[in-house]
Amino acid sequence: MFLNQTTYATGTSPRSVAIVDVNSDNKPDIIVSNWNSKTVGVLLNNGNGTFLTQTTYTTGTNPGSVAVVDVNSDNKPDIIVTNWNSNNVSVLVNNGSGTFLTKTTYATGSNPISVAVVDVNSDNKPDIIVANTYSNTVGVLLNTGSGTFLTQITYTTGSYPYSVAAVDVNSDNKPDVIVANAGSNTINVLLNTGSGTFLTKTTYATATYPESVAVVDVNDDNKPDIIVANLGSSTVSVLLHC
Repeated sequence: MFLNQTTYATGTSPRSVAIVDVNSDNKPDIIVSNWNSKTVGVLLNNGNGTFLTQTTYTTGTNPGSVAVVDVNSDNKPDIIVTNWNSNNVSVLVNNGSGTFLTKTTYATGSNPISVAVVDVNSDNKPDIIVANTYSNTVGVLLNTGSGTFLTQITYTTGSYPYSVAAVDVNSDNKPDVIVANAGSNTINVLLNTGSGTFLTKTTYATATYPESVAVVDVNDDNKPDIIVANLGSSTVSVLLHC
């Protein structure tokens, strides 16, 4: 059972949300991307489950997917956000008090919409994986070690990749890339070679217009399964790992 909602103002057209303690008080805060305001908003937790008015930080145009991960090894979570119409990702480094430095931007493909931030090359530094919707690629931006990132390496996907996840699906302790392709009614699995590069995609059919993907073991066999939300057919698909 839950109480009635409490609402907090954001920018215009909030698109994506993450919940992470950003100011080291052991209380989770709200980070939201504001699509039409070209900002991310940070709403700090008062400590009793209520939140302060958002503080906003400038992003690129149409910030979409947001992740909050420590990318520069200072034990403070930073903000990573895709910018749909700027064709880049912004990284906003946490200055230690739950406020953030001005964005640093990195080029992506066309119209990045989804981001995952995971160490893919076993150097204990989280890397950026982004779905480039109108390039029909995923881009991998490796972390240099200081919280800055190399130029993306791209891998071909199906049509209109719209959601990306990075999870080890073949039990080699290396995260693989799973992407939902809204335009081709498929998902792709790209296996990690071990050095942060990926093999050519393997394709599996979904229902119509898959727009979101999650990867988790749903049948207790210790193998991650794939769950997809199919916008065009009003269904979810479950692909069990065999």
